[in-house]
Amino acid sequence: MLTYAVRLGPGQDLRQELQKLVQQQQIKAGTIVTGVGSLTTASLRLANQSGPSVYRGHFEIVSLVGTLSVNGNHLHLAIADSTGRTLGGHLLDGNIIYTTAELVVGVLPALDFRRELDPVSTYNELTIYPAPDPKPAKSSGRRGRKPASGTAPR
Repeated sequence: MLTYAVRLGPGQDLRQELQKLVQQQQIKAGTIVTGVGSLTTASLRLANQSGPSVYRGHFEIVSLVGTLSVNGNHLHLAIADSTGRTLGGHLLDGNIIYTTAELVVGVLPALDFRRELDPVSTYNELTIYPAPDPKPAKSSGRRGRKPASGTAPR
């Protein structure tokens, strides 16, 4: 598994920055290995709700999990307030970093995550495919290694 370690700073949007990483690195199948930090604003879609719930204050990120792909992400976030009250839901735009967010993203190069309509749930759900085989490099017709010094072999 290939990994990317990222540290976000104050004022950055957690979801948007993860999406930038996915796009920049063209991640086809990824996962959150770990994610901790703090927020001043949390925006979550809670279970069985159609819209966002927004919370303002100081929150600790106690869990960040999910799948990442250029074909769509599915991320859940759990946060705790200063009393230890914890809540969680789907990560939306608008989760603003307070002091830091320390993230490790894992990439699964043998897989290709896609989102396809599920007839039962009626949502675009994760479908897992094997990654396409990389195109073989064109052969130059020469065999063996090129001499290191640039001199011709004897």
